[in-house]
Amino acid sequence: MSGDKEIKDVTSRLKEIFTNAVEKTAAPNILFSGGLDTSIIAGIVCRIYDPSEVHAVTINLLSEGEDLQYSKELAQALQFHHTMRSISIDEAIAAIPVVIEMLGSFDPAIPNDITVYYGLETLSDMGFALSMTGDGADELFGGYDFMKEIDDLPGYIRRITSRMSFSSNVLADFLAMDVKQPFLKKEVIEFALEIPNELRIREENGTIHGKWVLRKAFEDLLPSRFIWQGKRPLEYGSGMTKLREIISSMVSDEEFQNNPYPIKFFNKEHFYYYKVFREVGNTIPEPEEGEKACPGCGAGMSVNSFHCHVCGYVLEWRL
Repeated sequence: MSGDKEIKDVTSRLKEIFTNAVEKTAAPNILFSGGLDTSIIAGIVCRIYDPSEVHAVTINLLSEGEDLQYSKELAQALQFHHTMRSISIDEAIAAIPVVIEMLGSFDPAIPNDITVYYGLETLSDMGFALSMTGDGADELFGGYDFMKEIDDLPGYIRRITSRMSFSSNVLADFLAMDVKQPFLKKEVIEFALEIPNELRIREENGTIHGKWVLRKAFEDLLPSRFIWQGKRPLEYGSGMTKLREIISSMVSDEEFQNNPYPIKFFNKEHFYYYKVFREVGNTIPEPEEGEKACPGCGAGMSVNSFHCHVCGYVLEWRL
């Protein structure tokens, strides 16, 4: 178990390394959820730039989701420009074929990707060609709830960090934009991989928190409410969960049961995304030499990969 001195050394070093990473990639424009990761980025960016020069965009569905309140409060506290764009159901549905065609994927994470797409599009419409994102923080510091159940979390994190990819990069390319991802800087990744595992997920004031070490490192940057807020998956924070229910209702029981495709669908929503995937002209890439076939859709996957970026199938994690 790490002692007080080791914790102080680790958090101080993490703060220094990540602050330097933000400074190297700094842009006054942020794809901003109001969650821990982008709040820390916003706090640092507002020390690099005058807050009046900083623009952040938050996307939500039908003015719902916890992101709205957190992002609004932090924008007021730090005094930067904050654009909150509420997407209608029709706009979200209209974006599905656009996003699926761009990504070449029918992964069930599409609602999250729609949030990113509209956020980047909004910044682009405002005349910005750059955006900062919080990509990678959850993967590196144990931010996902399921990580609490993984016995060998350091091994898992080391494996996924060797092949991390994010939809924001692909979507930004299509929008002629560039994303800046300070959590993905080499020095941040290397340091994160060496952090004692007990500092990733840890109790604080009676609550178990993922990304504990990241929170502790930046305790003095932002008000406690933002540092110790709970983890909100993007789809919940943005209100996009509601979209899943609507998409599922667009596929009948009969259509789903009589599915003619050789795909292992998770549910009706997944089935709908695949139909759109086909309609926009995408095809499932066959395995190339040295690759394995995805058990869910047959797409080629790296032999060491356990997540299919085409259909979203996840193989059981083993060391």
